[in-house]
Amino acid sequence: MSTAPTTTTDEAPGPAAPAPAPGRWAPLRPLVLRLHFYAGVFVAPFLLIAAVTGFLYAGAFQAEKIVYRHEMTVAAVGERQLPVSEQVAAARKAHPEGTVSAVRPSPEADATTRVMLSGVKGVDPGHTLAVFVDPYTGKVRGALEQYGSTGALPLRTWIDEFHRDLHLGENGRLYSEFAASWLWVIAGGGVVLWFSRRRALRKVRGTSGRRRTLGLHGTVGVWAAAGFFFLSATGLTWSTYAGANIDELRTSLGQSTPSVSSAAGGDHSGHGASASAGDAEHGVGLDRVLAAARAKGLGDPVEIVPPADASSAYVVRQVQRSWPEKQDSVAVDPTTGKVTDTLRFADYPLLAKLTRWGIDLHTGVLFGLVNQIALMILALSLVLLIVWGYRMWWQRGRGSAFGRPIPRGAWQQVPPQILVPGVVLVAVLGYFVPLLGIPLAGFIVADVILGEIAHRKGRGAPAA
Repeated sequence: MSTAPTTTTDEAPGPAAPAPAPGRWAPLRPLVLRLHFYAGVFVAPFLLIAAVTGFLYAGAFQAEKIVYRHEMTVAAVGERQLPVSEQVAAARKAHPEGTVSAVRPSPEADATTRVMLSGVKGVDPGHTLAVFVDPYTGKVRGALEQYGSTGALPLRTWIDEFHRDLHLGENGRLYSEFAASWLWVIAGGGVVLWFSRRRALRKVRGTSGRRRTLGLHGTVGVWAAAGFFFLSATGLTWSTYAGANIDELRTSLGQSTPSVSSAAGGDHSGHGASASAGDAEHGVGLDRVLAAARAKGLGDPVEIVPPADASSAYVVRQVQRSWPEKQDSVAVDPTTGKVTDTLRFADYPLLAKLTRWGIDLHTGVLFGLVNQIALMILALSLVLLIVWGYRMWWQRGRGSAFGRPIPRGAWQQVPPQILVPGVVLVAVLGYFVPLLGIPLAGFIVADVILGEIAHRKGRGAPAA
């Protein structure tokens, strides 16, 4: 039902847990309880899909190395690698269609070089065709469709897109944004409810039925809550609506992610800076461009992006997302082979760095295998919490009980110094995270209606 513990309210017949001692926050507890319940019931299916696909995605990194081992590795490590220009020429001979959009020279002794082609017939417009070349022999070992800056191949791409938008395009992204918007709310509400009654629960010795399910749900939820907060926050950074608001806020604060200037210096007319469509050898060529980047300290792995036109420069950027990250980039003049601009990751604004690290940690690349295992454990925890949550709902009333509405007058019992700032905070969050604010309003309206119905039938009972 939810990602964090609930409470013993509406417990099946058995030893009653002592009520928690009243305090200044006590009037908020019924509200948190109902929000946790409603959100858990209705958001859980979306969270379940996100958890299962996230689990598969975290494991896809290792699966990819096995499934595409032939393309990604060489048959035998040679003594000397061919110039990058010759490797690209071999790829173009095997696949003359499309345009060379990027080249990733072999980053390790046993790894192949990737030559990315865009505009290839039969390849998704948002993807590229990656041609894998043996850097020692120039032999093409295969070609696969590739997506994203992490170089995801078909298996990982399919799982990633399923996790992100259910293969439904932009409209499908609303599901993942909805789940990310509510994950932290459900987790936070559950933690509050758990700790508000932890002392009382310790005095209850019931270890079977719903009480046992509650104990499992609560214990796992509390331990996993920090991870859920992180996944929710980082997931929202590249969502459709909340992500756009976050980007706008970062830009207004001067914390947007910078990029190296690809404008080439000088007049390049008549100097061979341009090239025929699909040719990566603009001006001085790939080998001199790579040498210039190496001289500026750009070690493997790197990606070379050819100039878009005669007035643009080559861009060479490091693409290592694992820790320690390598994200420096340079622009190289295609006529002179000189570096015209340099951007170091160390010079990124703080929020840009945190965003980069957060996304890489969320996608399982920052700390490699350890990162991926941690994500799989979090995803599995979320699945178990959802199953236990629905089980508690069933155990409480065999699936017929929908919980108790907020007691009439509960809002009035909340001290103004807590209620007013709380309402303002919710309004601000609702504006910046619309898929949280709009459903939240719906939950409140539904609960008020249920409370009114229960009151008129004379069955409105106070929540614990």
